[in-house]
Order: sequence, then C-alpha cells, then structure tokens
Amino acid sequence: MKLNFKTLGLCLAAGTFLLACSEPPEIAAKAAKRPDVAPYMGADNGFMTKGWTPGDQASWMEAINKRNQKQSEYSRAK
Repeated sequence: MKLNFKTLGLCLAAGTFLLACSEPPEIAAKAAKRPDVAPYMGADNGFMTKGWTPGDQASWMEAINKRNQKQSEYSRAK
C-alpha cells in the first residue's frame, strides 16, 4: 500500500490538533484554595484593596461589602 503525502499531512494535522486539545491540570488554582487558612488572612502584596490589612476580619468584610455594592446593577442605575 502506497502512502501519499496528502494522507500523511492529514494524519500529522489531526495529531497536532488532538495534541493541542489536551490541557495540563491547573495546579495554581488548586494551590490557591487552602482550607486551613481563613480568607481574610490573605497575602501581603500589591494587589490588595486599600484599607484592608491581612488578618483583620472586619476590614476584610468591609472591603467585600464595598466591592459587592459597586457590582450591583441596582445601585449603579440610581
């Protein structure tokens, strides 16, 4: 049986597409969810909300409530 270049090219293209469809597991998402640490104990980095200090549950709740109010369509439409 003679294998021509068109069949070989189609097989290589199909193999490439199948290889591209497989995804590695998302390890970073699993590492971010730590059940042993409370959410308000977050990291001290440049991505924190102003006025929130890591470890202070009251300031964390205040920041969450402010963010939720800004995402509400009802309060933005007023």
